[in-house]
Amino acid sequence: MVTREQDLVELVDLTGSPVGSTTVSDAHTAPGQLHRAFSVLLFDREGRTLLQQRASVKTRFPLRWANACCGHPPPGVPVVEAATRRLAEELGVAGVPLTDVGVYTYRAEDEATGRVEYEYDHVLVGHVTGELTVTPDPNEVAATRWVPAATLVPTGDDYAPWLSGVLPIALAAVPDVAPGVTPGVTPGPGRPGE
Repeated sequence: MVTREQDLVELVDLTGSPVGSTTVSDAHTAPGQLHRAFSVLLFDREGRTLLQQRASVKTRFPLRWANACCGHPPPGVPVVEAATRRLAEELGVAGVPLTDVGVYTYRAEDEATGRVEYEYDHVLVGHVTGELTVTPDPNEVAATRWVPAATLVPTGDDYAPWLSGVLPIALAAVPDVAPGVTPGVTPGPGRPGE
């Protein structure tokens, strides 16, 4: 298994301005250091979004359901470029243009692993116009599934804690998927597979 714990991440202030760098491991050690990250959400023509179940070997929130892909751009690397590369590494997905639609800043402690997420998280959206072939890296992804985006409520221990923040931002940017959804307002009920 390839570990990314010693890769560098870009530390930022609350406005997203770079203030230095550190390793992934150090950034996620309590109390956590605010750093740049990205969350990719993919939507299909039926209004569904692709979820992945994080692999059991993940150091933060293993086996939780999350958006299609997450990661950290190395210092100085544009977010969309890093996210495009990571989408191919995690899911074998290439050729899907990504758009940065907003930022979600959050802090979450993983009681199971003792690690902390404190992220300035760029929300990236991609549209899939046809059948998407997904070939997940088993060291990164335990499972994938498409779910109706407008009815998904990602709360509780089944989901990664950032999903409830990034999903409304993404939905607000794709009104054809979920008309009337605004950031900060979580849509109606739903669980993976529904």
